[in-house]
Amino acid sequence: MSIRASQAAQTAPASEASDTAAAPVEATAFVVIAAISFCHMLNDIMQALFTSMYPIFKEEFSLDFIQIGLLTLAFQCTASLLQPLVGMYTDKRPMPYSLPVGMAFTFAGLLLLAVAHDYMVLVVAACLIGIGSSVFHPEASRVARMAAGARPGLSQSLFQVGGNFGTAIGPLLAAFIVLPRGQGSVAWFSLVALLAMLILTRVSAWYSRYRKANAGRGAPARLHDLPRRKIVIGITVLCLLTFSKNVYMASIGSYYMFYLIETFEVSVRDAQLFLFLFLGAAAAGTVIGGPVGDRFGRKVVLWVSVLGVLPFSLLLPFADLFWTGVLSVIIGAVMASSFPAIIIFAQELVPGKVGMISGLFFGLAFGMGGLGAAVLGAVADVRGIAFVYQVCAFLPAIGLLVAFLPDIRQKRLRIVTDVATAAEK
Repeated sequence: MSIRASQAAQTAPASEASDTAAAPVEATAFVVIAAISFCHMLNDIMQALFTSMYPIFKEEFSLDFIQIGLLTLAFQCTASLLQPLVGMYTDKRPMPYSLPVGMAFTFAGLLLLAVAHDYMVLVVAACLIGIGSSVFHPEASRVARMAAGARPGLSQSLFQVGGNFGTAIGPLLAAFIVLPRGQGSVAWFSLVALLAMLILTRVSAWYSRYRKANAGRGAPARLHDLPRRKIVIGITVLCLLTFSKNVYMASIGSYYMFYLIETFEVSVRDAQLFLFLFLGAAAAGTVIGGPVGDRFGRKVVLWVSVLGVLPFSLLLPFADLFWTGVLSVIIGAVMASSFPAIIIFAQELVPGKVGMISGLFFGLAFGMGGLGAAVLGAVADVRGIAFVYQVCAFLPAIGLLVAFLPDIRQKRLRIVTDVATAAEK
């Protein structure tokens, strides 16, 4: 191998974005990533606030667990069904200013939630918030990819951790603001949506400038030579891993507070604090997952983050209150580290379809979470909340499917070397 080819193979990191072969490697735009991550936090604060109000809704509207599950299903399926469609459309016709427009739907949903007087109005409000999410996530993920330079894992982690922090803060706001002041206080959080709309307008302007500056670069090049069959298998496995992660996370997000109240007789506020600990740990895990994937490869992260949770999830239903809190923190941190790796792995398998892949996997995450919440709610009504966690304990075993993922890391290095050799000749 020539010196130039050797240097090309060594300097191209294993995690390098697939589209960097078609364009010069640019510096990571941390200001843009920080802005989109902050808006992700604001977006998910509003979503988490909605789910954290379930105990209030249950008492105010005399809901049973299956109605709570269906409420989650209405929100998450609205998001999941639209997200891939939004991503596919914007792959062909980018719409930078769709970001603030999507946030406007969330703004309307919050105002409706504040004045909801019956169950069906709650469902409509949930759908509006879901539509806002379905527009935000694919395009925001695209912006994170554009701003990543040669560090897509880090960029995706920073983008996602904003959402994780928002999800973690939501229960605290519900505990200390909405719970004592009542349902109408939700209207104040519409100001958060307005702030996000202002920031996203600036981000959209950068997005538009970026597109114009890079208009002549052409389509991204593939940095693997996998046959179509292996790509399909890889995407399928990643979808199943997303199913495992998000159904388990839905069991925590929708029913963990009820589990703690029923099993350990804690107060609603204490239960929300326990949920905050879990979600905060998930945020920390998300930050770790992307850079580790950049350094050691996506498959390493997926082996540890999905299958590695299994011993802890199996212990959780039999732990006392203290160890329940400890185990939930471990599970949240380790399991959440998988999603940045899943997104980047899928984007590398199918380069040039950032919007579609982001929409598919964010949408699948919402959809599987919503479907899981509805099914688990029905199970909880029949067999009890404790039984739900005994069943969900086995979900991380799906992580064994990581063995079927193609190893594109070495293929990527080999192709970069071949390109460098051809360029030298």
